[in-house]
Amino acid sequence: MSGNRAVAYEGTGKVSVIDTEYPTFELKDGPGVDPRNVGRKVPHGAILKTVATNICGSDQHMVRGRTTAPKDLILGHEITGEVVEVGPGVEFIKVGDICSVPFNISCGRCRNCKERKTGICLNVNPVQPGGAYGYVDMGGWVGGQAEYVLVPYADWNLLKFPDRDQALEKMMDLTMLSDIFPTGYHGAVSAGVGAGSTVYIAGAGPVGLAAATSALLLGAAAVIVGDMNEGRLAQARSFGCETIDLTKGDPKDQIEQILGVPEVDCGVDAVGFEAKGHGKDGHEAPATVLNSLMEITTAGGALGIPGLYVTGDPGAEDKAAQKGSLSLSLGTGWAKSLSFVTGQCPVMKYNRGLMMAILHDKVHIADNVNAKAIGLEDAPRGYAEFDAGAATKYVLNPNGYLDAA
Repeated sequence: MSGNRAVAYEGTGKVSVIDTEYPTFELKDGPGVDPRNVGRKVPHGAILKTVATNICGSDQHMVRGRTTAPKDLILGHEITGEVVEVGPGVEFIKVGDICSVPFNISCGRCRNCKERKTGICLNVNPVQPGGAYGYVDMGGWVGGQAEYVLVPYADWNLLKFPDRDQALEKMMDLTMLSDIFPTGYHGAVSAGVGAGSTVYIAGAGPVGLAAATSALLLGAAAVIVGDMNEGRLAQARSFGCETIDLTKGDPKDQIEQILGVPEVDCGVDAVGFEAKGHGKDGHEAPATVLNSLMEITTAGGALGIPGLYVTGDPGAEDKAAQKGSLSLSLGTGWAKSLSFVTGQCPVMKYNRGLMMAILHDKVHIADNVNAKAIGLEDAPRGYAEFDAGAATKYVLNPNGYLDAA
């Protein structure tokens, strides 16, 4: 093999599909690669032929120019693929296996990995704890919106599907295991969702819809989703959620109309740092979601915060927000004894259980997030439509595995 096609970030608002190198078992120099990772050998890795790779809202943050991502960065951290080569250090994963790839890259050897904190592995990224494919400041591991991708520590990272034919049949659901389904589930679990809970989820994008799906799977009595996009709210209603139109103002009064009280047991932030203020003319106000969640979550409750927050945002409206500093009403959280869980979802903590739920037809996440397969060459259109607010989860199909879908 000598060639590969991949989706690259070409500057604010622009992506393109380019010719790039076929992966090797060595991390090479390139956009976003820390010099300390250049030349890193990967005998423990596997090369995958991509079955499905998804466009994520986190990718959109970079494409909008809201991070310090470098030009020509190969994008894509939501990956499912078929193993076509393995390094000499791989013992259990075999050529022909179809596997889900957690978006967190982890070594399986460090203290954090051994404690199942795979989102903050200490060994894969010289810049900070935690690594990911095709993402700014995440170690420079090449992204998977491509025909082929290298996965390090393959025996540890890859989740092998037990039956090839069944996996291909359910691929539109299983592709969500790489990120948004475990991330949404993590948000719901972190918020303390359980049988009989009332839950408010801020944001009806794919992660918010995955969190809502997860809350229902966990036994919530009422799941309320808030957004400003009617198409996305309609998607939430399609599988049994109550919805709030945030163009009509603060969610508190609307929650009271639904539940009879102006508060919920559990709150989930599935929006992140590009949040807008409530109301028809809401402008960007990144602390809005967190502050409103603290107000409407009952005393002693918890907030799950899978929404992305960054330390470098050149597009923010003020200097503090450009460094990730937000005006939070922490006093409200303290007075109400609220718990907060932030950071990357440790995908490996949840992905096998959620895989089993999919394989045994306990959940249909692809329907709930309105997944749609498109060709790799259609990626620029997918990015543009998603950025414009399409109530769709775009799944790229680089090698034709999803043609039947």
